[in-house]
Amino acid sequence: MEQGNDTGISEFLLLGFSEDPELQPLIFGLFLSMYLITVFGNMLIILAVSSDSHLHTPMYFFLANLSFVDICFTSATIPKMLWNIQTQSKVITYLGCIVQMYFFILFTGLDIFLLTVMAYDRFVAICHPLHYMVLMKPRLCGLLVLVSWIMSILHSLLESLMVLQVSFCRKVEIPHFFCELNQMIQLACSDTFLNNIVVYFAVVLLGGAPLVGVLYSYSKIVSSILGISSAQGKYKAFSTCASHFSVVSLFYCTGLGVYLSSAATQSSHSSAVASVMYTVVTPMLNPFIYSLRNKDIKKVLMRFSGMTAVKGSTVLG
Repeated sequence: MEQGNDTGISEFLLLGFSEDPELQPLIFGLFLSMYLITVFGNMLIILAVSSDSHLHTPMYFFLANLSFVDICFTSATIPKMLWNIQTQSKVITYLGCIVQMYFFILFTGLDIFLLTVMAYDRFVAICHPLHYMVLMKPRLCGLLVLVSWIMSILHSLLESLMVLQVSFCRKVEIPHFFCELNQMIQLACSDTFLNNIVVYFAVVLLGGAPLVGVLYSYSKIVSSILGISSAQGKYKAFSTCASHFSVVSLFYCTGLGVYLSSAATQSSHSSAVASVMYTVVTPMLNPFIYSLRNKDIKKVLMRFSGMTAVKGSTVLG
């Protein structure tokens, strides 16, 4: 088998979901709609948090950061897929593939770290309410986000550099709609033992450890809520973390579901379809979850819609 990098490989082929030409317009319309909803919904969250002084709290600071990351997360993969469908081309350059993989890993890691930080924020707010403003100072919040960025950048850089060291076959077809790390490693012609070791360690340390932190935080939160005597107090405490718990559950359940299903079926196509859940659907649903379950966000968004309606009637008048 001929080696890729040694023979000057310059591009890959992203096979996507289907080769049927009749399905391409449907796939294009579906993903374009989901992408626009994701960008618009998360932009509204960022705008709401930045424009209302009542939302300048640690919880909403982390939420605005999560919304920004979700926009970048989907933007790392969907625009290229839409472009390929529109131009009827499956090609992505070698450099483009590495760059796409780098940013996808980067924003996946940021999603995980920010969800963990948000779980810690809710833990402090419910379990130690009297010390909340002392513990969750703006400087600490900024530091937690900064550390999340640094760890994600370093991890993504490591994985990308490891992939650059392997050789690929002369003709490489990726059975996915983006350059996914596991698919890249599986298609390599050279030895990938070291790559697999790095991936497994990263999953355990950067995926497993945050999950343990989230589960620990919520176990403490649940026990604290159960200890509240009044039903109104329980409801108020639960409502402050219900949105975040829904988002965490959606992200981890879909992410784990993708890898468990792909491991069970050994089908790259089913893995590509399943990965849509956490790469596209989850970032799209996050703004709806927060806006529907959070009174503060709903209040600001309703005020925005009211201002828009007033401006529209003024212009028409």
